[in-house]
Amino acid sequence: MTEQLHDTTVRGFASDNYSGVHPEVLAAIAAANDGHQVAYGEDVYTERLQQVFARHFGEGIEAFPVFNGTGANVTGLQSMLPRWGAVISASTAHINSDEGGAPERVGGMKLLTVPAADGKLTTELIDREAWGWGDEHRAQPLVVSITQTTELGTAYTADEVRAIADHVHERDMMLHMDGARLSNAAASLDLPLRAFTRDAGVDVVSVGGTKNGALGAEAIVVLNPEASVGLKYLRKLNMQLASKMRFTSAQLIALYEGDLWLESARHANGMARRLRDALDAGIAAGELPGLCFTQETQSNGVFATLPAGVADRLRERFRFYDWDAARGEVRWMCSFDTSEADIDAFVAGIREELAAA
Repeated sequence: MTEQLHDTTVRGFASDNYSGVHPEVLAAIAAANDGHQVAYGEDVYTERLQQVFARHFGEGIEAFPVFNGTGANVTGLQSMLPRWGAVISASTAHINSDEGGAPERVGGMKLLTVPAADGKLTTELIDREAWGWGDEHRAQPLVVSITQTTELGTAYTADEVRAIADHVHERDMMLHMDGARLSNAAASLDLPLRAFTRDAGVDVVSVGGTKNGALGAEAIVVLNPEASVGLKYLRKLNMQLASKMRFTSAQLIALYEGDLWLESARHANGMARRLRDALDAGIAAGELPGLCFTQETQSNGVFATLPAGVADRLRERFRFYDWDAARGEVRWMCSFDTSEADIDAFVAGIREELAAA
């Protein structure tokens, strides 16, 4: 029997990637394991996945399972651009700040970034870089990429996405959505996935699984066939074509065929709300000196600033990341398996360290 090497009682708030695999997803992997299936996506699970996503996004879509979010974003964007194309995004976007230069170095595209205080692009922000078409000296802005929910935990409303899509399409550009936390957005907005993606004008979306209970399973979903070319070849070129794809697809089926994706996201969002509400109450009572929030809590992330030294001491018990160390800003993330007891223990730890400070 394989030895368990980690302490299962240790809980962290650094990332929703720290959580394990949802038991129902593990069961789906096991169920797909017996016997033989055709490799490289010609299996019955990948065929079923097309039907599952069609129920969420509408007929005429095509889904391409991949290993990770970076692969989904880079490959999806690559399919939307010629070699001279550029992508407009927020400076905080994952494609710009957390993918190691993969869009540029692997995808061969130029990123044109603009600052967005809440992580959300607007038509005005897009227009800062949406210019220069026909100028041979400038990479051509042909795609806008938005993140849902954003890296700052905020969510675009369906109307906000539609306004961006209309603005982008009027300029003969396409709209890409990085949906690594798409489920958290749906839970926050209380909307079906289609309402703020395809129906709102999104052309290609990266649909997340890993941050919501899967074991390395994402998908590029083409909502507008005219916006994407060559994904069949680009997925292999970018080393994202799974030989035993049935196991990737089976995980996404387990999440999206029923309500598991939504239930898990609602739970993660609810735990972030429990954390925020408890700390808000402490601030109102004057019991948490020096704690301030920097963003609205609209999904499963809480962003705050702490007095000097508090974060480092707190990290001796609970793992989490600095978001902007220069101003003492931290990020606390909740997952599908975060419990109320986890939140209560974390709040108690924050209280203790602030009192000591």
